[in-house]
Amino acid sequence: MSKPQLLVTSALPYANGHIHLGHLVEYIQTDIWVRFQKLRGRRCIYICADDTHGTAIMIRARQEGVREEDLLARMHEAHTRDFAGFQIAFDHYGSTHCEENRQLCWEIWQSLRKAGMIYEEEVRQLYDAQAGTFLADRFVKGVCPNCRAPNQYGDSCDRCGHHYDPIDLIDPVSTLSGARPEVRTALHLFVDIEKQHAFLDQWTQNADHLQPEIANYLRGHFLGQPLRPWDVSRPAPYFGFEIPDSPGNYWYVWFDAPIGYMASTWQWCKKEGEDFDAWWASPDTHIYHFIGKDITYFHTLFWPAMLRVSRYQLPRRIQIHGFLTVNGEKMSKSKGTFILASTYLKYLDPAYLRYYYASKLTPRVDDLDLNFEDMAEKADADLVGKVVNLASRTARFVVSTGLASSWPDDGGLFAQTAADGIEIAEAYEACDFNRAMRLILAAADRANQYVERQEPWKLAKDPGQTEQLQKVCTVALNLFRQIAVYLAPVLPRLAEQTGRLLHRPIQHWDEAQKPLLGSPVRPFEHMLKRVDRQAISAMIDESRQPEEAVQASGSRTTVPSAKPVPAETAGAVTESGASVSSSPRWDDDEAALRAEPIAPQCTMEDFQKVDLRVARIVAAEDVPKAKKLLKLTLSLGGEHRRNVFAGVKGVYKPEELVGRLVILAANLAPRKMAFGTSEGMILAAGPGDGEIYLLSPDPGAKPGQRIH
Repeated sequence: MSKPQLLVTSALPYANGHIHLGHLVEYIQTDIWVRFQKLRGRRCIYICADDTHGTAIMIRARQEGVREEDLLARMHEAHTRDFAGFQIAFDHYGSTHCEENRQLCWEIWQSLRKAGMIYEEEVRQLYDAQAGTFLADRFVKGVCPNCRAPNQYGDSCDRCGHHYDPIDLIDPVSTLSGARPEVRTALHLFVDIEKQHAFLDQWTQNADHLQPEIANYLRGHFLGQPLRPWDVSRPAPYFGFEIPDSPGNYWYVWFDAPIGYMASTWQWCKKEGEDFDAWWASPDTHIYHFIGKDITYFHTLFWPAMLRVSRYQLPRRIQIHGFLTVNGEKMSKSKGTFILASTYLKYLDPAYLRYYYASKLTPRVDDLDLNFEDMAEKADADLVGKVVNLASRTARFVVSTGLASSWPDDGGLFAQTAADGIEIAEAYEACDFNRAMRLILAAADRANQYVERQEPWKLAKDPGQTEQLQKVCTVALNLFRQIAVYLAPVLPRLAEQTGRLLHRPIQHWDEAQKPLLGSPVRPFEHMLKRVDRQAISAMIDESRQPEEAVQASGSRTTVPSAKPVPAETAGAVTESGASVSSSPRWDDDEAALRAEPIAPQCTMEDFQKVDLRVARIVAAEDVPKAKKLLKLTLSLGGEHRRNVFAGVKGVYKPEELVGRLVILAANLAPRKMAFGTSEGMILAAGPGDGEIYLLSPDPGAKPGQRIH
């Protein structure tokens, strides 16, 4: 029985900004996985598109005095050029602003209507009368209603992390015109996703569709309580598709963006004479999405719900990756580490970044740090010193003779590396590129040790050793070719160069299983040079912006022209699929430390006496006669429950706490209070009096786990 064909997507980059190194984590990761599948002989297509709708596109087009379509065309050209520069090979790269997407949106919308999942409701929003538009979260600033921090955006506070609606801001100001917005009411359409709760609980938790930490995150933050309705429309003026059965309202960009995967596939099908339903409506196709963790909410809850009520197949797998930092910090315009793809390509070989990302990427949702000196050292030591050096030190000796016609005795080296192909393939399949690179480099180390022992440069000086020289170089070049095959998904240009060198293109994974014999050898040509550190410095210098320019841009995050993500995502405000951690510059002062100095030293033994455990709040209720207390019921897993009274009333609403993971001091002696017995204490920071911040573990932690 033949294996299912594969349809693979990356998140659609927003057309309001250029591609940068943060985005490339995802597209390089996906491209490597797709190239591996194709090298293994699987029928696989890689589909992507520009995400083109929304207020941000409309506003930018106004500011530039151009039509939205002209702006989109310019950005589409820039995106495809940058992707091609990094050897990212889409089978089709389309746009969500197309007739195919409009038709598919309407089809799926009708399915949602038929399922009784659409309803209407009046919504109060901030409106900029001067700009003539309702204000999305990122287009309004004001004072945080929770901690009173000034200059905060309309969805959450960068200082205290509190989420709120834009109309809750104190003294709001439009970032478009500087005017004070007014509150207006508009009709919005909602998807009642709660109707799919039971299905989503089953789909996310009971199969291998998601990484375990993502499944746990969804269960802990969303699926343990009713799912909030999804506001899926925006009133005019708005750049997007008008909803046919609700004139004057437009589908919100996050509704039509994932449908863009399908629309771009449809465009490819028309071009290639393929059947669209065979790719999106057939169990004979497995669909894989690669996305950043900041858009987990949309792709793991809304998108499966949309597909389920329509006639289309659900994803076989959603592979989620972490954010990118640079030199241990958030990408920074002022430090020059916010680097555009086009700027990188002016100075450095894309092979360096492709290999570096591959060496860091694991199957987990881990953040990835890009250290430029580390990247340079890896490229120099691994790619130039261990891989390319195998060919450069041996190929010149057999240009006149070619490779030997029979396989010499190599002590089992070729057979060992051929056998490694099984484990390397398993690592690629599991997106454990870090492990694959380690296995490949181990093979390169063995090959280099062989060359060092045989010393072909000495054999070349002895006319009586011509036959032995040919044998040694035949072994070395075949070991090099095996490594080039295994690295082909990561370094496609190296695979092409190897094919030219040995007169045999690399086309299939199994070519690493059989040695190449009797083949002519071309004179060695440059494949990859060592990294120029001055080029790195020049790239950073070009990317650096004065601090005043960064502040003047009004950029909230390190992502330029980012598309807004609603507060429900509990993630960063980034473009669709942007793989960069968004955070303000650190400006911490000493006020908190001065107010509460560090306590006297304790020993490790003292600390270990406190048993800290992960716990989940499964119930929360008001204590009527208490000014500051809420009664919390905590789960430590299974049937283990604790009642704790926490002084967080007025800071957290009881319904906001249910399902949240917290840290419990579990071995404190029970404390009798007027309202009952408190069986422990949950950990929080802050001085109190409205400034209390509960501590939570990262997604993936489970109730009952001890904090070490």
